[in-house]
Amino acid sequence: MGEIILQVNHLSKSFGSHEVLRDIDFTVKKGDVTSIIGASGSGKSTLLRCINLLEIPSGGEVIFHGENVAGRHMDPCAYRSKVGMVFQSFNLFSNMTVLENCMVGQTKVLKKSYGTARENAMKYLERVGMAPYINAKPRQLSGGQKQRVAIARALAMEPEVLLFDEPTSALDPEMVGEVLEVMRGLAADGMTMLVVTHEMAFAKDVSNHVVFMAGGVICEQGSPADVFGNPQRQETKDFLARFRNN
Repeated sequence: MGEIILQVNHLSKSFGSHEVLRDIDFTVKKGDVTSIIGASGSGKSTLLRCINLLEIPSGGEVIFHGENVAGRHMDPCAYRSKVGMVFQSFNLFSNMTVLENCMVGQTKVLKKSYGTARENAMKYLERVGMAPYINAKPRQLSGGQKQRVAIARALAMEPEVLLFDEPTSALDPEMVGEVLEVMRGLAADGMTMLVVTHEMAFAKDVSNHVVFMAGGVICEQGSPADVFGNPQRQETKDFLARFRNN
């Protein structure tokens, strides 16, 4: 049994009278790769934003190492240094170079020295194949390159968990593979990952846990073999049938 890092208990989120998430429960253990799948509008991205406290849950708990981080006393910046996030739209600082993007969080939040932050940034930029581009600005990079820099930036904070919010959906098809390859490498190295994705092959082949959402609730969750190979709910069967027919 792996160590439980994150636990989501009875999580709900409403925007005004619109309930986006309802009674969400699941657990993330050290080394898990959990893929969250479902149609657009099912609440997947909102769930990730609640876990990372970019949105404050309306109810329920997000337990990180036994502590409810959705409580009022939590320092979100300190928490996010442990639970990093890679966004669909990269969210790189356009006025900074690739290297500066990967150093700024380390120096501002983790209070690392310039030299330590630079060394760490270079290590992770090399890992994602972006070390030759350290002096480039984001506007000079392709979408796939931007996303690889965004992953390196998140890794440079040395988080315990990495959240990915549809990391390939803004990319041209030929660039999707290079980002998925980096993510496969992280999974192979034991990185704990929570991935909202439309890449069913990734969810099926790389994950050890799959969560299927529809209408703001978890309809079904389990191993990829269970969810893809023997879905129990009609909603899951219909969703997967659409992908098989594409």
